[in-house]
Amino acid sequence: MAAAPFDTTPEKQASFPRFMYHQITATPQVVSDVDLSGQTALVTGSNCGVGLETSRQLLDLGVSKLILAVRNEEKGMAAAADLSADRKDMSPDSIEVWKLDLSAYDSVVSFAERARKTLARLDIAILNAGMCPIKRTINESTGHDEIIQVNYLSTALLAFLLLPVAKAVRNNQPRPTRITLTLSEVAVWARFPVGNAVPILAALDAPGKLANNTNDRMFVSKLLGQYFIGALAKQVPTSVAVINAASPGSVHDSQFNREIDKNARRAGH
Repeated sequence: MAAAPFDTTPEKQASFPRFMYHQITATPQVVSDVDLSGQTALVTGSNCGVGLETSRQLLDLGVSKLILAVRNEEKGMAAAADLSADRKDMSPDSIEVWKLDLSAYDSVVSFAERARKTLARLDIAILNAGMCPIKRTINESTGHDEIIQVNYLSTALLAFLLLPVAKAVRNNQPRPTRITLTLSEVAVWARFPVGNAVPILAALDAPGKLANNTNDRMFVSKLLGQYFIGALAKQVPTSVAVINAASPGSVHDSQFNREIDKNARRAGH
């Protein structure tokens, strides 16, 4: 049977009105028929928003070890306390908080190395962390646009570095590791005028009017993520890892737009 047609053009799927319609009206069914007991999962950006609620659902489904990968360990500990609050029977070592700063390659490498050295299994890795600041910034250590750095470059690096972990633990678990990136249909909104530039990163880092449009730069980061995951999935055997992406939409409590929210509060909104 032929595959169902899939059209993500703005006119068909990802127009702003349609996006908002789905955000407001669509309520996905809660997964309940999955048993994750004995499994290990890690979630990046898990102290708030989509990452926090994803972590909550993983615990609801019985995951035995949950790693909260966060930039701010204090906030990560607060999230762990929140997730543990109503789980009296849960083992105290079921949730671990690991430092991960996607603004720094060294932190990404250290995180992956810790996973390689300490994890007996890694069933699920959800690479969810992201940002969309109100003002464009350049990463001091890499020289790249910070949105591209966090949402795409460091996330892609982490996905690469988790592949040896997935391969190393394969014999300890019945199924291959699932590596999932949080992406979005808003990728089709990216204007991306430098798409044919070589090298493309230099073009993305260059100053310009569109470069200062952080919303568009976030859309571009999601588009690059889709290109990346499509290419990676073709190279990685499914016997080692299953590579996929999700577009979960938005949640009320998120720090993705934390700078916008902060400025709105200052303005009294």
